[in-house]
Amino acid sequence: MAHLLMVESWVGSMSRLLPRAIQEAGHTFTFLTRDLHHYLRTAPEGAAHPLLGARDVVTADTNDPESLLPYVVRLHEVLGFDGVLTSCDYYLPTAALLAERLGLPAPDPEAVLNACRKDATRRVLEKAGVPGPRFAVHEDRAELGAAARDIGYPLVVKPVDLCAGMFVRRVDDDGQLAAAVRALGDFPVNARGQRRAPAVLLEELLDGPEVSVETVSHAGGVRVVGVTDKSIGGAPAFIETGHMFPAALSDAETEDVVRSAVDALTALGLTDGVVAHTEIKLTSAGPRVVEVNPRPAGNRITELVRRVTGVDLVAAFVDVSLGRAPDLRRTDTGLRSAAVGFLVPEATGTLAALDGSGLRTAPDVLEAELAEPGRQVRAAGSNNEYLGHVMVGDTEGAGARERVEDLLASLRSGLVIR
Repeated sequence: MAHLLMVESWVGSMSRLLPRAIQEAGHTFTFLTRDLHHYLRTAPEGAAHPLLGARDVVTADTNDPESLLPYVVRLHEVLGFDGVLTSCDYYLPTAALLAERLGLPAPDPEAVLNACRKDATRRVLEKAGVPGPRFAVHEDRAELGAAARDIGYPLVVKPVDLCAGMFVRRVDDDGQLAAAVRALGDFPVNARGQRRAPAVLLEELLDGPEVSVETVSHAGGVRVVGVTDKSIGGAPAFIETGHMFPAALSDAETEDVVRSAVDALTALGLTDGVVAHTEIKLTSAGPRVVEVNPRPAGNRITELVRRVTGVDLVAAFVDVSLGRAPDLRRTDTGLRSAAVGFLVPEATGTLAALDGSGLRTAPDVLEAELAEPGRQVRAAGSNNEYLGHVMVGDTEGAGARERVEDLLASLRSGLVIR
């Protein structure tokens, strides 16, 4: 039995999947947080939050690494940890620093920090010759305007240190660019109380579909588990509306995107102790790396992979965080594809009606979660405003995506927001 230190967590499905994987492996964990109520507010009604299954719950200022490092050293002397992890992007660099300080298995902290900073990722990959979009990074608005005209509209505006698609926008002219930059400036602190970097990333708008490559890095090698496709909506935002695993790509396309992902992870130095989710555009000029996320995929992608291959990426994350070789053996699950679709609100108001009766017993449905009427709804601007999801499987081939889109269309027909 091993004892893990979990430094914060996402409040979505990973806050349930990660504690489950730790416990199913026979391990225990201590949960370290600056604000326990942040998680209690998202607990399932009538049930304790899975994070409260921790052996210990400890409160400390996880936003201040300088004071946190010596504190965790003293904590380690009392409780004894075998590994450190987190599922929350905002604390990935801190978790790597803590593990390194304690002499425990860890990816290189600088590599993790570079992957978590979109501007740093761009610079590292460009230096290594890994293809990506043309880009520029500036704080000054005049310099941003000049860089935008140099790259050429349309462009994508991104914060360098947020996630879930927050404030990522397509802009087509100077006026839209100015509005996007003002919106970012009005959001100086993230959801965890961390002050944001003022830099803004501009990127060339890439054509083609987007996929992600799911990998596990251990002992200096990167193992590819598979490729997931992605549906995007909500323009001018870039909202993930669904995924299918495996992606319906040709063998040549799969080989190209896999090579790009491995090249990106190698360039960043993420070849040990990491489960990664690397997003890539299949452009007319070839694959282009969009982002490298040094943690397991969100939005139920890990469950799509598990349903189809039997490989549990969350369990693999626990293993590599302990310095152990992950079990990536595939099993025949009976499914050839699995897809998830998200119900994205297009209006702000109160959810008056959403009829999901019979959905959970519909053929091929693996999961279904829907918001209850009465909930306050905001028109989606990122991946944080979903009204629920549906997951389906296909035993014959790559039909799961079409099936889930049909179910979502039926749900939308009965969706009322007032």
